[in-house]
Amino acid sequence: MPTQLPLFVMTTWLLAMLPGAGQAMMMRQTLEGGLSVARATIVGNAVGLLLWSLSAAAGLSTLLLTNPDLYAVVRIAGGLVLVVLGVNTLRAGRGGPAPAGRTDGRAGRWGAFGAGLATNLGNPKAGVFAVSVLPQFVTARGSVFASIALLGAVWASVNACWYLLFTWGVSRGRALMTRPVVQRRLRLVTGLVLVALGVAVAAGV
Repeated sequence: MPTQLPLFVMTTWLLAMLPGAGQAMMMRQTLEGGLSVARATIVGNAVGLLLWSLSAAAGLSTLLLTNPDLYAVVRIAGGLVLVVLGVNTLRAGRGGPAPAGRTDGRAGRWGAFGAGLATNLGNPKAGVFAVSVLPQFVTARGSVFASIALLGAVWASVNACWYLLFTWGVSRGRALMTRPVVQRRLRLVTGLVLVALGVAVAAGV
């Protein structure tokens, strides 16, 4: 079983708090679709982390990260997902403000889940973390696969907790953020950040 669990939780929490594609996407989903859409995105993101962890435990992540062509395909696909989200956000910024708390029903939530999952699976940095960091917290006793899988579940839970807190904070400030002028500026900044991050991911920066 894994040791130093408090240190692992602290490490993953601090990593989750770092500004990046995840936070930009969660802000976008909260402002555009409300908390229900944001939560579906969080679940998709958490499932992506679990899949990276299980693939690392099975040795599949190592295969991916040592295969330049396959790595490039995954990286570019992840970058395109972010670029599309960014472009859609910029296009929405030209229209009126989104209705407060709007959701798109079950289809909208499944789409949000897919966006969170695709963005995470398309981020090779998550694979690097799964391959290089998770094993450092595993002891020599017991099943390595089970230990890495358990750490992956903890990793996904920590990220989900942070993003739930983050999106709740964004939602609490929605009254200010949904003012037409503020929302247009937020959409512009968020869209540009997502596009820039998508280009950086696709380019391997």
